Amino acid sequence: MPKKINVVDLPDFDMATYLPDDEAIAQYLTLVLEENDPSELSHALGVIARARGMSEIAKASGIGREALYKALRPNAHPRFDTIARVCTALGVKLVAQVARG
Repeated sequence: MPKKINVVDLPDFDMATYLPDDEAIAQYLTLVLEENDPSELSHALGVIARARGMSEIAKASGIGREALYKALRPNAHPRFDTIARVCTALGVKLVAQVARG
């Protein structure tokens, strides 16, 4: 009989550890954008910012570190200006495509 595994014994999953370079970050952000979920977008930008270094992204975006954490937490609804500034600091851009019918 296989040994039972308790969920609390499993390691925490942190997507930030799977974003080692710009290409991985762009692919992750593209997948999140395809989901069309604004709260997931803010969360994903927070994950990417943590992968790059939240203090560095806060400084590059001109947003305070604590304000950035707050704006990019799960279920947050940051203004588009905040998203644009974070994307610029991350070195990524949002791209519009024709929606598939």
